[in-house]
Amino acid sequence: MGDDSHSRTAAPAAAERARSVLAAAWSCSVTAEGTREELVGAHTVGEDGRVFVEVPEDSALLAAAICAPRGEPSAVLEFADVAPVPVRNRIRSRLWLAGWFAVEGERLVCTPTRVVLRRPSGSVVVDLDEFAAAVPDPLTTAEARLLTHLADCHADAVERLTRLVDSDSLHGAVRVQPLAVDRHGLTLRIERARTHGDVRLAFHAPADDVAQLTERMHILLGQATAASCPRALQRQRTDGDG
Repeated sequence: MGDDSHSRTAAPAAAERARSVLAAAWSCSVTAEGTREELVGAHTVGEDGRVFVEVPEDSALLAAAICAPRGEPSAVLEFADVAPVPVRNRIRSRLWLAGWFAVEGERLVCTPTRVVLRRPSGSVVVDLDEFAAAVPDPLTTAEARLLTHLADCHADAVERLTRLVDSDSLHGAVRVQPLAVDRHGLTLRIERARTHGDVRLAFHAPADDVAQLTERMHILLGQATAASCPRALQRQRTDGDG
């Protein structure tokens, strides 16, 4: 497990990545005043990074916010960033927001006082001002559709892209799948018999929309076609493993 090295490593900053996780996540876990609830499709995010949570009238979270002796109970929100393509270890990162809950109309609003993003490379505390000012990656809402289409309909293109990967990173590989894409590049998950690693293929310039992403992918594929073929990649068909 871990990240395989690659010469081109441009990637989103931590604040941008955190805002992207927030924008893409469909569910979250909320803990406040000793109460924990799992919510689905219940949160939205303000431009300043505050999180608004719709909860049922009988929610213990709502009761905790209303009855808190200090007026605003502390809260922790947890979000998981799940790869849309079935790969080994699908959790790409986790995001925690610690802050204060307040009642606003019929919903709760969490104002973060600490933001922590945990990725395979380690955890980072995100600067609050940077988090408030950041915006999600422009490809965030399209990522799941783009990656599943690439994996399901263009396996030949994925295999061709492995020509851009160092042969050492492909040693013992049994399957390669697209793991993530953002405006800066594409990440491939290289699975071996018992381990896996990720390799980043950076674009020559950021892609601000799907049309630009298509152009960046064509350039990568052109570079891959021109590259010498690496050692033949072993292939192994397996049922979906999450």
